Amino acid sequence: MLEKIREGSQGVVAKTILILVILSFAFAGVSSYLGSNTGVPAAIVNGTEIPEAELEQAFQNERASLKQQYGEMFDALSADDNYMQSIKASVLDRLVANALVDQAASDLGLRVSDEQIKQAIFSEPAFQTDGQFDNDRYQAVLRQLNYQPITFRNMMHVDMTRRQLLNALLGSDFVLDGEAKQLAEVQNQTRDIRYIAVDAMPFLATANVTTEDAKAYYDSNLTQFNSPEQVSLEYVELNVNDIAKDVSVDDAEISQNYEDNQAQYQTPEKRLASHIYAASGDDAADKAKLEAIAARIAAGEDFAELAKTESEDQFSAEQGGQIDWFEQGVMDPAFDEALFGLEKGQVSGVVKGEFGFHIIKLVDIQPGAVAAFDDVKDKIIAQVKEKKALDIFYGLQTKLADTSYEIPDTLLDTANAVKKEVQTTGLFTRDNPPANLNKPALVKAAFSDQVLTSGMNSDVIELEPNHVVVIRVKQHLDAGTLSFDKVETNIVQRLKQEKANETAREKAAGYMTQLKAGDFALTDAQLITVSKLGRFNQDIDAAIANKAFKMPTPEAGAVSIDTAALGSGYAVVVLDKVNAAETIEASALQSVKEGLARQYGQADYRAVIDSLKAKATIEYPVAE
Repeated sequence: MLEKIREGSQGVVAKTILILVILSFAFAGVSSYLGSNTGVPAAIVNGTEIPEAELEQAFQNERASLKQQYGEMFDALSADDNYMQSIKASVLDRLVANALVDQAASDLGLRVSDEQIKQAIFSEPAFQTDGQFDNDRYQAVLRQLNYQPITFRNMMHVDMTRRQLLNALLGSDFVLDGEAKQLAEVQNQTRDIRYIAVDAMPFLATANVTTEDAKAYYDSNLTQFNSPEQVSLEYVELNVNDIAKDVSVDDAEISQNYEDNQAQYQTPEKRLASHIYAASGDDAADKAKLEAIAARIAAGEDFAELAKTESEDQFSAEQGGQIDWFEQGVMDPAFDEALFGLEKGQVSGVVKGEFGFHIIKLVDIQPGAVAAFDDVKDKIIAQVKEKKALDIFYGLQTKLADTSYEIPDTLLDTANAVKKEVQTTGLFTRDNPPANLNKPALVKAAFSDQVLTSGMNSDVIELEPNHVVVIRVKQHLDAGTLSFDKVETNIVQRLKQEKANETAREKAAGYMTQLKAGDFALTDAQLITVSKLGRFNQDIDAAIANKAFKMPTPEAGAVSIDTAALGSGYAVVVLDKVNAAETIEASALQSVKEGLARQYGQADYRAVIDSLKAKATIEYPVAE
């Protein structure tokens, strides 16, 4: 996890990357922070429930990850209920696997100490400056994640405990130097070959296909010529971005907006907090411990020194208990209320927070201030233009909805009402809508009964926020079999290609017979020689190279001969010699070992999970 945090924490998109990385924690550890769930659990693993809320949270995280990976393509994928159910099932399977690993770790008595967690974080380069742990950087990264240090520490505890078990089970995997070398030698061997490529293209001109041949093929393969349902549309489009281009603002509006909304341009008050923390899990003991410390502070002992020796939040303890600057509403309600109820330098009593008990000290206050007009002028201009454009957009959207509903058999009146033109599309199927309209909701509406059967205008369809259309059908073609006259040309071309390929195959077979008989003096062709052909050589047809490496090593004084199908035609391949790999660099050998180790580790992990599942009692309750 920390390795991925390190990679992601370097760029401006760190927050997004880190949130995605932290999903491995969220799947197993963060559900307890999401609140209780009184519904039917998603699964019960050896008596331990996986709440439906945890599954839903993990599923939404997975959706977000897929959305980032596939972009707009994911909108189409997510419209497929079966696909999304399969994703949800895989997420639940991962949650079950994590629960089984956590239970196994607990049964084995595996533990991770606070000191181990502390050292893992202190040694993590993502939290260091010039090779030294930087508490400010650490706090900044956690702020990007919207995590409190205690929450992050607890999640680290879950992950490190789990890894302790998996490393013990999988860490015994090793790759012998011999097997890595053997694989590297196979991968890096070369072959000496000769080949003849017989191109089918010259035989196309002499390939004869009649209408009767084409019709017979058509009648025997009708399913190949099914035509999907198609529609073309008329539509009226409203986009706030188009409206905003024509919006103007003057200086008086900008100045008035600044005066009327100064609260928006005021930086909020911030408070620098320190705390002494206890969270052993025993509420009574934690409260008693902090009450005793509070009495010592009241008696005059130094807060910072007590934090260094007594606080269980070891990261802030290093700083005398100092945590960070906070705006109101950032921390959990109890902590927030206590912090913002203090005077500068004042210390609170014992406060019960979400994850433990605190004694809080208000170290300093940074008052709020109103930003200068020139500093926010551009922001105000953008806001005013956006507001004006949205006001116009919402008014036009109402007209669009009302007119298209009141006059449902045409879009001309609707277009006139919003001062837009009626646009049209060509014919398209469910799978290839126009790019500008390629949204699942629109495709669903385009093929709906309301639009197709009734011939009415659609409801208003949102393509993007503040970007809508109303559609109606222009032309509709039912699904069916294409008539022979529409596909005859394609069938004739296909059959000609097949005949040309067959002629090329026969010619290649003749060459192979001649070569196998030992006659290499070909009269109308010449063998092309390739020495030391590599497995991934890109200079010759991949089909020829693949065939060469599938052929058996020839016996001494002999050759191996075979044919290979090409994209258009055939080739005869003569394997003369298999060359042992030349010197293999140590780095290449290490790369092979690492690749094998990953494969072994993945296989072992699946085996561990399968073994735990076989011994477990796993239930998937169904809500009544």
